[in-house]
Amino acid sequence: MSHAPGGGDPQNPSLSFSVGEVEAGQRIDVALAVSSGASRSAVHRWIEAGQVTVNGRTCRASLRIALGDEVTAHPPQPASPTIEPEAIALEIVYEDSDLVVVDKPAGLVVHPAPGHASGTLVNALLHHCGDLAGIGGVLRPGIVHRLDKGTSGLLVAAKNDDSHQALAQQFHAHSIERIYHAFVRGLPQAETGRIDRPIGRHRRDRKRMSVATAAGRPAQTEWRMLERFPAAVASHLEIRPETGRTHQIRVHLASIGLPILGDDTYGRAQEKNLNRPALHATVLGFDHRGQRMRFEAPLPDDLVGVCERMRGQELPP
Repeated sequence: MSHAPGGGDPQNPSLSFSVGEVEAGQRIDVALAVSSGASRSAVHRWIEAGQVTVNGRTCRASLRIALGDEVTAHPPQPASPTIEPEAIALEIVYEDSDLVVVDKPAGLVVHPAPGHASGTLVNALLHHCGDLAGIGGVLRPGIVHRLDKGTSGLLVAAKNDDSHQALAQQFHAHSIERIYHAFVRGLPQAETGRIDRPIGRHRRDRKRMSVATAAGRPAQTEWRMLERFPAAVASHLEIRPETGRTHQIRVHLASIGLPILGDDTYGRAQEKNLNRPALHATVLGFDHRGQRMRFEAPLPDDLVGVCERMRGQELPP
C-alpha cells in the first residue's frame, strides 16, 4: 500500500492509496478502516455519504478492491456539537462508562430532526452524560438504534466510539434481543405468526413506509398471541422484529390486518384516551463487557389502562 496525502483543508485532509498485494481482494471498508485507523462504522458513513471513491467512482462498502486500484477518501471534518444539552428527566435503567440504557417515554423524539431541533432524547443524554458529542454522527451522538416518537420502552446509547461500533455490529448481525408488546385491532385465529415482507418508502407519501413497493428492503417480524379481547375485537401481542426497518412493526402488523391501536398513520385504529401507537419496547438484550445483559421495562400506565379497559369489556354486565 502506498499512501499520498490529500490536498485541500488541512483540518479535513483526504486519504488516498494504491492497493497493494496485502489489500487486494479485501472489502473496501475493511482496507480503509485499517489504513485510516477509523472504525468500520465510521468508514461505512463515509461510503454512504459518497466520500470514498475507487478509481474515481463512488462505491459500496462490500466492494472487493483489486491490485493497483486507487482509493481516495474524504472523511468529514469533525464538527463541534450544535446540539444543546437540556435538563430533561430520563428514566435510567442501566449505566456505566461505555453506555446507558433508558426507558424512553412515549412522545419523546430520539434525535434532532426538522421540526424537532430540541427537546429530544439526545439533548437529554448530552445533559446527563456530557461526553456523547460526535459519537456515531454529529446529529445522532451515541444513538445506535431508535424508537419512533410514539413508541415507549428500552433504548441503548453508546458513550464512546468503541461501544458504538460493538453495539452496531450486534444490530447488524441480528444478535440483539428485542421484544415489544403491541395492542392491535383484530383477532387472529393463530397463536403465532411470522411476517416476511420487504419494506420501503410509500410510493406517494414519502413520510410513510409500505410493503407495497418494488424498492423495499428485506424485513421479518415474528408475533405471538398473549391475550385476546373478543368484545373489543382486539389482541395483545408479543413482537420480535428480526430486522430493524423504519416503522417495521407498525407497517408489518397493518399489512396483515392487525393495525396497532392508536396508530393514525397505519390503519387508523382509534382507541379511547390513547394518542399514540400502543407499542412498547419491553425487552432489550445484548453482549457487553464479555457477558450477556438483558433489561425489561414494564408497560407504561397508558398501555396498562388500555389493557384494563379491554378486559373490562369482557366482563358480563
